[in-house]
Amino acid sequence: MSKTEPEESEGGELDLDVRFTRALREGGFDDFFMLERETAREVLTEERLRLIDAMDDHDDEISSKADLAEVVGRDVGAVHRDLDILFENGLVRYEKVGNRRIPRLAYEHIVVEPLR
Repeated sequence: MSKTEPEESEGGELDLDVRFTRALREGGFDDFFMLERETAREVLTEERLRLIDAMDDHDDEISSKADLAEVVGRDVGAVHRDLDILFENGLVRYEKVGNRRIPRLAYEHIVVEPLR
């Protein structure tokens, strides 16, 4: 589960997620996605982080899942499965060009909710 717009607590005081979100936006981080800690533990494996880094660093060179697999030195099938998980969790989007679906990062920044 992830959050993009945290809510205020019942008592009307701002909870930590709201304060953290506001601080990020005030600091110029408008395009971000906040993952819950448990989700981050499950989703952000080393291999998936490598995919995220490769999409960030080589965006203009990647025009297919095969290109991404080549950049990270992994099997296309394994990359496809990891991209599915990143997509299901809102971290990746696909740009449709002809018959191809080109993987792209859905947000400029990915953050994990702060400790309570």
